[in-house]
Amino acid sequence: MMILKGILLVLHFVGLAALFGVWFSQIKDIVRGEGRMLPGMLHGAGLMLVSGVLLVGITEMSAELGTVNHMKIGIKLLVLVAVFALLLAFRNKPEQRAPKWALWLVGGLALLNICIAVLWN
Repeated sequence: MMILKGILLVLHFVGLAALFGVWFSQIKDIVRGEGRMLPGMLHGAGLMLVSGVLLVGITEMSAELGTVNHMKIGIKLLVLVAVFALLLAFRNKPEQRAPKWALWLVGGLALLNICIAVLWN
């Protein structure tokens, strides 16, 4: 189970890197109002969602993996669902731009999810 948890945790980090990395790579475009909700952001959020749910599931199943802080996981899930909803609502054709506020909100919520994961003990 420890190996499975490690693999899922790595996948969760890869999803986070995809979401935040793609968002961060187009920060100049976002500032100019030319940013887009790119497919890499959506795929990263999806990977985070699936791997996070599986992580919680295997942690709940196995006593050796520790306990789950349900409040923390619930808040992280709510933030990620909000990010996913924004990405789905404003995904568009390559030539179209997403609203500036939505792009900033996606980046801010992704950063909030990182802060919750790291700072909440």
